Amino acid sequence: MKSLTTRERRTFRTRKRIRRPVDTGRTRLSVFRSAKHIYAQIIDDLTGHTLAEANSKTLAPSGKKVDHAKAVGLALAERAKAAGVTRVVFDRGPYRYHGRVKALAEGAREGGLEF
Repeated sequence: MKSLTTRERRTFRTRKRIRRPVDTGRTRLSVFRSAKHIYAQIIDDLTGHTLAEANSKTLAPSGKKVDHAKAVGLALAERAKAAGVTRVVFDRGPYRYHGRVKALAEGAREGGLEF
Protein backbone atom coordinates (compact mmCIF):
# COMPACT_ATOMS: atom_id res chain seq x y z
CA MET A 1 0.00 0.00 0.00
CA LYS A 2 1.37 3.39 -1.00
CA SER A 3 1.87 5.89 1.79
CA LEU A 4 0.57 9.37 1.15
CA THR A 5 2.72 12.47 1.01
CA THR A 6 2.03 15.36 3.33
CA ARG A 7 0.55 17.38 0.45
CA GLU A 8 -1.84 14.56 -0.48
CA ARG A 9 -2.94 14.19 3.14
CA ARG A 10 -3.69 17.93 3.39
CA THR A 11 -5.67 17.80 0.13
CA PHE A 12 -7.75 14.80 1.23
CA ARG A 13 -8.39 16.36 4.64
CA THR A 14 -9.68 19.57 3.03
CA ARG A 15 -11.87 17.71 0.53
CA LYS A 16 -13.32 15.47 3.26
CA ARG A 17 -14.60 18.54 5.11
CA ILE A 18 -16.37 19.97 2.08
CA ARG A 19 -17.96 16.74 0.87
CA ARG A 20 -21.33 17.24 2.60
CA PRO A 21 -22.15 20.68 1.11
CA VAL A 22 -21.20 19.37 -2.34
CA ASP A 23 -23.57 16.42 -1.88
CA THR A 24 -26.43 18.87 -1.26
CA GLY A 25 -26.03 20.41 -4.71
CA ARG A 26 -23.55 23.25 -4.22
CA THR A 27 -20.77 23.49 -6.77
CA ARG A 28 -17.09 23.50 -5.80
CA LEU A 29 -14.65 26.35 -6.43
CA SER A 30 -11.28 24.63 -6.79
CA VAL A 31 -7.96 26.51 -6.66
CA PHE A 32 -4.56 25.59 -8.08
CA ARG A 33 -1.57 27.76 -7.40
CA SER A 34 1.73 27.52 -9.26
CA ALA A 35 4.86 29.59 -8.76
CA LYS A 36 3.82 32.15 -11.40
CA HIS A 37 0.08 31.81 -11.94
CA ILE A 38 -3.14 30.98 -10.14
CA TYR A 39 -6.01 28.98 -11.62
CA ALA A 40 -9.58 28.56 -10.39
CA GLN A 41 -12.54 26.62 -11.68
CA ILE A 42 -16.09 25.91 -10.61
CA ILE A 43 -16.87 22.21 -10.79
CA ASP A 44 -20.21 20.42 -10.59
CA ASP A 45 -19.19 17.21 -8.83
CA LEU A 46 -22.51 15.50 -9.47
CA THR A 47 -22.00 15.60 -13.26
CA GLY A 48 -18.23 15.97 -13.30
CA HIS A 49 -18.21 19.07 -15.51
CA THR A 50 -16.41 22.39 -15.19
CA LEU A 51 -18.94 25.22 -15.33
CA ALA A 52 -16.57 28.21 -15.30
CA GLU A 53 -12.85 28.83 -15.12
CA ALA A 54 -10.38 31.71 -14.92
CA ASN A 55 -6.63 32.00 -14.57
CA SER A 56 -3.95 34.65 -14.38
CA LYS A 57 -2.19 33.27 -17.44
CA THR A 58 -4.93 34.30 -19.88
CA LEU A 59 -6.04 37.44 -18.01
CA ALA A 60 -2.49 38.82 -17.75
CA PRO A 61 -3.28 41.54 -15.17
CA SER A 62 -0.57 43.95 -14.04
CA GLY A 63 0.75 44.30 -10.52
CA LYS A 64 1.71 41.80 -7.86
CA LYS A 65 0.65 38.16 -7.68
CA VAL A 66 -1.94 38.98 -5.02
CA ASP A 67 -3.50 41.49 -7.40
CA HIS A 68 -3.53 38.82 -10.12
CA ALA A 69 -5.36 36.45 -7.79
CA LYS A 70 -8.01 39.03 -6.95
CA ALA A 71 -8.56 39.73 -10.65
CA VAL A 72 -8.96 35.98 -11.26
CA GLY A 73 -11.56 35.79 -8.48
CA LEU A 74 -13.55 38.66 -9.97
CA ALA A 75 -13.40 37.16 -13.48
CA LEU A 76 -14.44 33.75 -12.17
CA ALA A 77 -17.42 35.24 -10.32
CA GLU A 78 -18.54 37.03 -13.48
CA ARG A 79 -18.30 33.83 -15.55
CA ALA A 80 -20.05 31.80 -12.85
CA LYS A 81 -22.96 34.21 -12.71
CA ALA A 82 -23.27 33.91 -16.50
CA ALA A 83 -23.44 30.12 -16.03
CA GLY A 84 -26.12 30.51 -13.35
CA VAL A 85 -23.98 29.69 -10.30
CA THR A 86 -24.19 31.84 -7.18
CA ARG A 87 -23.45 29.48 -4.25
CA VAL A 88 -20.20 27.53 -4.06
CA VAL A 89 -18.03 25.62 -1.61
CA PHE A 90 -14.43 26.86 -1.49
CA ASP A 91 -11.88 24.07 -2.05
CA ARG A 92 -8.47 25.48 -1.24
CA GLY A 93 -6.79 22.09 -1.72
CA PRO A 94 -3.44 21.77 0.07
CA TYR A 95 -2.93 25.54 0.26
CA ARG A 96 -3.41 27.66 3.35
CA TYR A 97 -6.11 30.33 3.33
CA HIS A 98 -3.49 33.05 3.12
CA GLY A 99 -1.98 35.37 0.52
CA ARG A 100 -3.00 34.61 -3.07
CA VAL A 101 -5.61 32.00 -2.13
CA LYS A 102 -7.27 34.44 0.25
CA ALA A 103 -7.15 37.23 -2.36
CA LEU A 104 -8.83 34.96 -4.93
CA ALA A 105 -11.60 34.10 -2.45
CA GLU A 106 -12.15 37.76 -1.57
CA GLY A 107 -12.29 38.69 -5.26
CA ALA A 108 -14.87 35.97 -5.90
CA ARG A 109 -16.96 37.24 -2.96
CA GLU A 110 -16.77 40.81 -4.27
CA GLY A 111 -17.89 39.53 -7.66
CA GLY A 112 -21.05 38.09 -6.13
CA LEU A 113 -20.33 34.46 -5.26
CA GLU A 114 -21.64 33.23 -1.93
CA PHE A 115 -19.45 30.81 0.04
